[in-house]
Amino acid sequence: MSVKIVCDHVIKKYGESIIIPDLCLEINEGEFFTLLGPSGCGKTTLLRMIAGFNSIEGGLIKFNDSVINDLPPGKRNIGMVFQNYAIFPHMNVWKNVAFGLTNRKLSKEQIEGRVNKMLATVKIEQFKDRMPDRLSGGQQQRVALARAIVIEPDVLLMDEPLSNLDAKLRVDMRNVIKEIQKTVNITTVYVTHDQEEAMAVSDRIAIMNNGIIQHVGTPREIYKRPANIFVATFIGHSTILEGSLKQGSSGVELTVGSYTLALGTVPGFESGEQKVKVSIRPEEFYISEDDAGLKGTITSSVLLGLYTENFIRLDSGETIKFIDQADRELNAGDRVTLNMYPEKINIFDETGAKSLSKGQ
Repeated sequence: MSVKIVCDHVIKKYGESIIIPDLCLEINEGEFFTLLGPSGCGKTTLLRMIAGFNSIEGGLIKFNDSVINDLPPGKRNIGMVFQNYAIFPHMNVWKNVAFGLTNRKLSKEQIEGRVNKMLATVKIEQFKDRMPDRLSGGQQQRVALARAIVIEPDVLLMDEPLSNLDAKLRVDMRNVIKEIQKTVNITTVYVTHDQEEAMAVSDRIAIMNNGIIQHVGTPREIYKRPANIFVATFIGHSTILEGSLKQGSSGVELTVGSYTLALGTVPGFESGEQKVKVSIRPEEFYISEDDAGLKGTITSSVLLGLYTENFIRLDSGETIKFIDQADRELNAGDRVTLNMYPEKINIFDETGAKSLSKGQ
């Protein structure tokens, strides 16, 4: 059975140091939810609070309507997958997976049925008699995942589970984890600092920084309409330029340097003239067919199959990244004029803390 997880004004302190000042979050039943952020942002601390390994200095954590603040970890019915797998080296695969069920004193028939079914689900039934030292990293991770899920937990917690694997195996295993999570339909909280990994596996993501949630949304929402400059620059690559907004004859106009772009409407802009920061993804630039745009010189250009990645030094001094999907050859030293797709770029207030494109 899956549960909804609610964090209601949660506070975490170590002595006088406040790690999480006031965090509110709801994770839906059966959801694959990822906590993403730089090292030290508080994501693992929050995960350990949900698990019961860390104390809670303020607020409430609830599974459905039940407050679990003072509930011991063993009473929370959680499954946990760690970075280092933490499987028992003296037990074979079958006994590792059966461990939690044996501790719960299930019958021999129940244990055999559930373990064999889980080994088949994670596709390691052929290794059931092997010892851990004869397994690859990916196979060990499957054992750890099977052991966590076989007890039928209400919540599955995963702390950087793929960080010890090589790049190709990480891609393979993240697909495995996503597929298995949907098959068993367990509410899952996943911690990672890997943006691509988070985008690939998550139903929703919470971006954290300094113990504060910056943005919660689907991968598409976070990439397309980040809540602030931190999110815009943490997820993917963004060029940040300074500019200003004002009301023109045909709607709101954005001026960057000597270039003015008609935006039509900007939900968070009211009137007058306002200094702003503009976030542009590499694919949100295009080469202008006329003289209107941001002028610069290509410093490097690399063909990457379906598109070309270019770095351009603007005449104003900034260096930007531009992805060109057109079939043309651009070389270092070429002069170009770039325009922007007005419906795709993101506008923030002068501090970068508030999105005007989202109107909030």
